[in-house]
Amino acid sequence: MKQLKKEHIDFLLTLEKNNNKPWFADHKPEFDKLFAEVKDFFKVVHDEMLQHDSIDLLHVHRIYRDVRFSKDKTPYKTYFGLHLGRTKPMLRGGYYLNIEPGRSFVGGGFWEPNKEDLLRIRKEIEADDSELRDIIEAEQFQKYFGELQGEELKTAPKGFDKEHPAIDLLRKKQYLVMRSFTDKEVLAPNFKEEIIKTFIAMRPLFDYMSDVLTTDVNGVSLY
Repeated sequence: MKQLKKEHIDFLLTLEKNNNKPWFADHKPEFDKLFAEVKDFFKVVHDEMLQHDSIDLLHVHRIYRDVRFSKDKTPYKTYFGLHLGRTKPMLRGGYYLNIEPGRSFVGGGFWEPNKEDLLRIRKEIEADDSELRDIIEAEQFQKYFGELQGEELKTAPKGFDKEHPAIDLLRKKQYLVMRSFTDKEVLAPNFKEEIIKTFIAMRPLFDYMSDVLTTDVNGVSLY
């Protein structure tokens, strides 16, 4: 399947208004059919990305929410999600596709780097932020993502100078990129191609982070 359909968006819209177990049970056959089609679409995206990168993880999000530790007890997700992971340990970064009425996006990056990786990234930026600046200020990056996103500290991380010229990058706890799509764009015949183009546009950031996270502060390979 090479194109999503209006039925996929419509089902999610209706689910959002009827997010309960009795309704879902009554519409389970419809969901199973639509979800199978969406998974086929995700597989097409995965297979095409194999031509551009080394991928060792294909994860399609389940529709069922884990509500054990959440105040929101609605049982079902109102989106379809795909995660593609690059082949570790040498390649870092992950691609994400979110299909959700009015809130669809293609994203990726470093969502929750562990403290060792985050420190290594910050040390690299502290020493020289020019390579990362070149990546996020490049025309293609600006075209697809506009800016580097992610949660930030309000001040400098411990051990770093709050007056450092790259403090805007050092404060980040996440290094993420995202491109939003309207429902009309999601249903367009060229949506798959736009997904692939957007994923490919993440590669300079991913390759930079991979180089950093697979070497020590002296640039010596850890593997």
